[in-house]
Amino acid sequence: MTTPQTAQPAAADRGDEDRLAQAERQGLRLAIICRTVAVGAAFLWVAISWFLLGFYPNPWIFVALGAFTAIGIAHASVIGTRFDRWWMKYAIYLVDAVGICMTFALFPISRSGDVPQILAFRAYGIYYLFPIVAMATLSLSPRLVLWTGAAVVVGWWTAFLLVISTMERTLSWADLSPGASGADYEAVFLSPDFIGRGNRVEETGFLFIATVILALGVLRARRVFRAQVKAQAERERVAATLGRYVPEAIAKRLIDDPTALAPQERHAAILVMDIAGFTAYSASRSPTEVIEHLNAFLAGCADVIARHDGVVIQFTGDGLMASFGTPIESATPEAEAFAASRDLLSEAERSSFSIRVGLAAGKVASGSIGSSNRQAFTVYGDTVNRAARLEAHGKTLGKPVLMDDAVAAKAGETLERFEGQELKGFADKVDVFALG
Repeated sequence: MTTPQTAQPAAADRGDEDRLAQAERQGLRLAIICRTVAVGAAFLWVAISWFLLGFYPNPWIFVALGAFTAIGIAHASVIGTRFDRWWMKYAIYLVDAVGICMTFALFPISRSGDVPQILAFRAYGIYYLFPIVAMATLSLSPRLVLWTGAAVVVGWWTAFLLVISTMERTLSWADLSPGASGADYEAVFLSPDFIGRGNRVEETGFLFIATVILALGVLRARRVFRAQVKAQAERERVAATLGRYVPEAIAKRLIDDPTALAPQERHAAILVMDIAGFTAYSASRSPTEVIEHLNAFLAGCADVIARHDGVVIQFTGDGLMASFGTPIESATPEAEAFAASRDLLSEAERSSFSIRVGLAAGKVASGSIGSSNRQAFTVYGDTVNRAARLEAHGKTLGKPVLMDDAVAAKAGETLERFEGQELKGFADKVDVFALG
C-alpha cells in the first residue's frame, strides 16, 4: 500500500514529467514552424535561381519541397492530440533526412542529364542537413537529436554510395601521389570523376560530433528544466505553507532570500499572547467545541499578525508567539508589534476571549533548528524571555498588554507606567508600560 509520504513525491514526479512532456510538445511545434520556414526559404531560393539567375532546377524539386511542407503541417496538427504517437517525431525527422539525401542522389542537377550527379555533393554539401539536427534540439529530446544525426549520416552515405555506384570511373584523394604537383591536384580535383570520399568522412564525422554535443546540451537542459520545476514546486509549497501565517509579500521575500532562515541576530520585537482564563473556559465545554472556537480565534490572530508584517513563530496551545523584524528585517518592528497588539484585543473581543499580551524589543537570535529531516524556525534570547514574562506579569497587574521601554518609546502614545517591576527570571527590576 502506498503511504501518503511516498504518494506525494510520486505525484510531484508525475507533475514534473507532465510539464516536461508539455515543453517537448511545444518544442516540436516550434520545430515544425522553423521547418516550414526553412522549406519556404528553400522554395523561394530555387524559384529566384530559376527566374533571375539562369539556373534551371528539376521541377520535381518543387514537388518534394511541397511534400515536406505538407508532412510537417500534418504532424503539427496531431501533436498533443489523441492521434499523436511517440514514433511520429522520429518518423518525420527520418523522412526529412532521407528526403534531402535522396534529393542529392536521385534528382539530376541539370535537365540535360549529362552533368555528373557527384557534383551535387561537391557543389552543395552536407550543411543542408545541419538545420534538421538543430531543429531536433527544440524537442528537448536527446534521443531524437541522436536519431536525427544518425539518420542524416546514414542517409548521406547511402546517397553518396548510390551515386558513385553508377560511375564508371572514380577518383579520390588517394589517387594523388605524395609528391603530386599543382597540375596533378587540378587534374584530380577538377575531374568530373572526383568523388572526395575523404571529404564525406570528414563532414559526416564533424556532423555526428556536433550531434552528440547538441544531445548532451539537450540532456543538460532537461536536467535544468527538472530542477527549475522542482524548485518552483517547492517555492509554491513553501509559499502555501507560509501564506497561512505571513502576508504573501513576506512569504515571497522569505523564499527569494535563502539566508532569511539561517541563524542570525537582528533587532526585532517579540509579541507573546495567551488567553486569560482558558482552563476555566474549556472545562465547561466539550473538547470539539473548544477546539473549533480556539482554531477560529487563532486563525483570526494569525491574520492580524500578518497584516502588520509579523511572522507567527509558533502556536502555544491557547496562544501564540510572533516576531516583527525577523526573519524579515523591518525599520519599525516596535510600532508594528504595538499596532498588532491593539488589533488582537479587538479580535479577542469579537471572539469573546480575554487575552494577555507581552511586547519586548531588542536583539533577537533566530534561525532554523532541528534535524536534516525535520526543522522549525524559532527565536530566542533575553528579548523573547522578557516578552513571555511581561505577558505573564499582566495577570499580576491586571493589564491586557504590557511592554518594555523599547516598545513603549516607539508606541507613539501615552501609556501607563509601572516602575521597578520584578519579572521572573530577571535579576534587575524593570519599568513596564501598559495599554488598556
